[in-house]
Amino acid sequence: MAVIEGHLDGKGLKIAIIQARFNSFIASALLEGAKEGLRRHGVEEQSIDIIKVPGAYEIPYILQKVARSGKYDGAVCLGAVIRGATPHFDFVAGENASGIQDVMLTEDFPAAYGVITPNNLEQAIERAGVKSGNKGYEAAEAAIEMINLSKEFSI
Repeated sequence: MAVIEGHLDGKGLKIAIIQARFNSFIASALLEGAKEGLRRHGVEEQSIDIIKVPGAYEIPYILQKVARSGKYDGAVCLGAVIRGATPHFDFVAGENASGIQDVMLTEDFPAAYGVITPNNLEQAIERAGVKSGNKGYEAAEAAIEMINLSKEFSI
């Protein structure tokens, strides 16, 4: 029986971080976590490009451009969609997740999902690094692992 899994070696990887600016206080904390996660696992500073978009809804469009550019091994998608009193949250969060997954599958491009969808600001702060770790950092690790894992299946 063979076990195939990715590893956390980012040496030589070129990675795009796509960050939604909306809810910038939280998104900035996620960005710092992602940069630290990439650097800690060997991705060089000059091999990280940060692309900022207005909000989470716009991430999939730019992710597709990034994937098609051929410049990157993978991407980390970051943002914060905080539930409010209207159904806007459901539309943005759902379309963001399905859009990112669609790009990954149609473009054969590894991307990590670091868009948090908390119910309130307190949960957002927790997920951006206070109590339960930084989800940006975790997304960076997932991106490195998925890039390396995808190489195991290159044709």
